[in-house]
Amino acid sequence: MAQKGDLLLQMKGVQKRFGGAIALRGTDLSIRAGEIHALLGENGAGKSTMLKILAGVHVNDGGTISLGDKTFITGSPQAAIEQGIAVIYQEPSLFLDLTLAENVFIGRQPMKGIAIDWHAAQTEAARLFSELGVPLDPKRLARGLSIADQQVVEIAKALSMNANIILMDEPTAALSASEVERLMTVMKSLKAANKAVIFVSHRLDEVFAISDYITVMRDGATVSENSVSATDLQKVIKEMVGRELTELFPKTENKIGDIALEVNDITNPAYFRNISFNVRHGEIVALAGLVGSGRSEVARAIFGIDKYTSGSVKVNGKELAKGSPVAAMSEKIALVPEDRRQQGLFMIAGVDRNISMESFDRLKGKIFLNFKKERALTETWREKLSIKYAAPSNPVESLSGGNQQKTVLAKWLATDPDILIVDEPTRGIDVGTKSEVHKLINAAAGEGKAVLMISSELPEVLGMADRIIVMREGHQVAELSRKEATQEKVIAAATTGSKGA
Repeated sequence: MAQKGDLLLQMKGVQKRFGGAIALRGTDLSIRAGEIHALLGENGAGKSTMLKILAGVHVNDGGTISLGDKTFITGSPQAAIEQGIAVIYQEPSLFLDLTLAENVFIGRQPMKGIAIDWHAAQTEAARLFSELGVPLDPKRLARGLSIADQQVVEIAKALSMNANIILMDEPTAALSASEVERLMTVMKSLKAANKAVIFVSHRLDEVFAISDYITVMRDGATVSENSVSATDLQKVIKEMVGRELTELFPKTENKIGDIALEVNDITNPAYFRNISFNVRHGEIVALAGLVGSGRSEVARAIFGIDKYTSGSVKVNGKELAKGSPVAAMSEKIALVPEDRRQQGLFMIAGVDRNISMESFDRLKGKIFLNFKKERALTETWREKLSIKYAAPSNPVESLSGGNQQKTVLAKWLATDPDILIVDEPTRGIDVGTKSEVHKLINAAAGEGKAVLMISSELPEVLGMADRIIVMREGHQVAELSRKEATQEKVIAAATTGSKGA
């Protein structure tokens, strides 16, 4: 059994190429028992490729990887598991109609003679959950389990297979604040058991709160490896983006005009009740609150994807038809959805087709789409947003997460909307791209567009919004001006319904 501080994993000069593209160009990483190690970098820096090599999905093309005094066998997920490496994905894939104990021991059930010993499986699963500090019922079905609890089941499964190194890719991206706190407690329990945790995250406040070491990558290479005490936030950001990033929230004072969007007492009993607010031309209004508070559902209702049972929405004083995205678009409303992969983009279509998708009417000739105009539109937005791709016809699924986010923003900004609704505009993208997206949103407001922004990141809300509407359990509980808003007030409103001190 590994002792605290033992070297479990060492990667030296690791290289990986996909065709003509170099993903890793000589990467180093050292992992010790009893440590939590963050792997940071912009989208496209090579972090996911590193994890996939360790998970057995890819084979490295150069360099060496060793586990203790043994050479790591790459290219086989099963071999990775047998060598003590387990992966916890952002969205776990449990068998929902099996119990938690069955999920933990799927394919490896303890036997009693020729029969499965379910009592032993349930007892051991309960012990593992308890060890992780989350006493789940091993007899309950996985269906209905929160993402956070599903991750705990996956971690228990990894421990049941004697994993020493746990890989976590954006484990907190879909979690609420309380769930993040609990996952951090689980990570600390793994550390106390002399396991090593390697995790990727774009939430730098969480990284500094939980990590022992931070490795920064840029352009497929390792830039630095430091203990948390030997670095700081500004240094890490500079290493990630290769420059000083002094204006992460480039907020300017824009001219605030007349009311563009007016929401009057709208209700959908399943998700939200009696929501009323307005957004003016040139203004950024943020909808804040915990995951599940009803923010996204309000945005979807305004845009017409979902219906509301009472109340009304007006655009420039004119009532908007309910439940009709076509009507919303005709009134120059654009919605950048939270889930860009499922709702915002056609992943197998080209970058050009995705960007032009909502602008076909003005791009078509007499009968067919004018491809020359489509290419010109794509090039315009490539330059404006610095979207990186090899060719405009490349499928958008081949782009990094940050460039996918820029593509979906370009798709809707190309329609020249008067009202821009952006739901979690920077979720899962790196700090450099976040800065670019923030500049873009601020520029849209500067052009007189009304911006409604939904975000779970408090620094983003406080840094970008002119006004903040806080929601809790489907209810509107507070409205704060930019001047009076503080992190403490927003959290107090989101968690208790009060404005706090």
